[in-house]
Amino acid sequence: MRKTIYILAFAIFLVGCGSDKIKGDEEVQSSSKVLNPPSETVLASIVELTEKYEAVGTIRPKTESRIDSQIQAQVLKINYRAGDRVKKGDVIALLDNRSLGAKLSQAKSNLKSAYSSKSQANQEVVSAKANFDQAKSDYQRVKKYYDSKAATKREYEKARSAYLQSKAAYARAKDAFESSDSFISAASQQVKEAEVAFDYTKIIAREDGEILKKMVDEGDLALPGKPLFIIQTSGALVAEVYVREGLVSSLEKGNKAEIFVESAKKKLSGIIEEIVPYADPETRTFLVKASIGDVKGLYPGMYAKLLIPVNKRKAVVIPANSVIEVGQLKMVNVFENGKFMRVYVKTGAHTEKGVEILAGINENDKVGIN
Repeated sequence: MRKTIYILAFAIFLVGCGSDKIKGDEEVQSSSKVLNPPSETVLASIVELTEKYEAVGTIRPKTESRIDSQIQAQVLKINYRAGDRVKKGDVIALLDNRSLGAKLSQAKSNLKSAYSSKSQANQEVVSAKANFDQAKSDYQRVKKYYDSKAATKREYEKARSAYLQSKAAYARAKDAFESSDSFISAASQQVKEAEVAFDYTKIIAREDGEILKKMVDEGDLALPGKPLFIIQTSGALVAEVYVREGLVSSLEKGNKAEIFVESAKKKLSGIIEEIVPYADPETRTFLVKASIGDVKGLYPGMYAKLLIPVNKRKAVVIPANSVIEVGQLKMVNVFENGKFMRVYVKTGAHTEKGVEILAGINENDKVGIN
């Protein structure tokens, strides 16, 4: 029985409270309770408020570096994770280098063989030149004897044939020696290419920074063009927001920008650095980038708003600490007919100048500060 009485009493209380709720342009009711005078009062004032359009977007690094793989290979080891800081030249990850290591060894072996062939060709040139010089000397001597009838024609032809053969052998030896340089050049190029490919198995940080994303795990297959890591190369941040086409003309590069990051409870001042001159055909919005520097407590990926002034209007405003909140109800202690009464109010925007009052009190009403 007692439980039933409690339920009925609570229902009657809810019905009574319902009559005090503000809906649309309904008249705001006052409490009949007389209050003690507050220690501090203020007059409700009319101020000019600026209505602002909220262009939504995301906080991103101002400068970032995407680390890709230049070869196809399996990821063997990852040395750094997201959130780690790296220095230029640090090995972030290692790829399987066995196949490329074998190619490099083969290329170096080919280069060594090319140098050995050149050395052998040089010896052959020396030997061929000695034979040529001897054959030439013999030919000139026999020819002299033949011209003076002191040698037979057979002896002359034999000496001449030996001279021509040694001359041809000397020419071939020189050609082989000169060709060996081209073989060495080709082999050296193969070694350089193999070394470059082998170095690609080391994923290197190109700049100092902080790893924002690790997009690969050990055992995964790295592919050319597939990003492995995203590195923020400076602490500076930028807000990338999308502004509807009707408002983008009010923005200019270099202008100040007011940015609000709700999750961090931060209102920041930035500079508009870029307005992409192309509207998204689906959303009819333009990408706008505003720099906000290096702000403690902000991280890439956070939700951000760019506040764009669009209109000015008059409004009744009172200090925020003069509004009393009880659940969803909002009340103000107002001086009426020589005494302070508690009045339900309907609030609007919260601004730096105070809380906008849409209904409940008027300009120059005296309200108490809590």
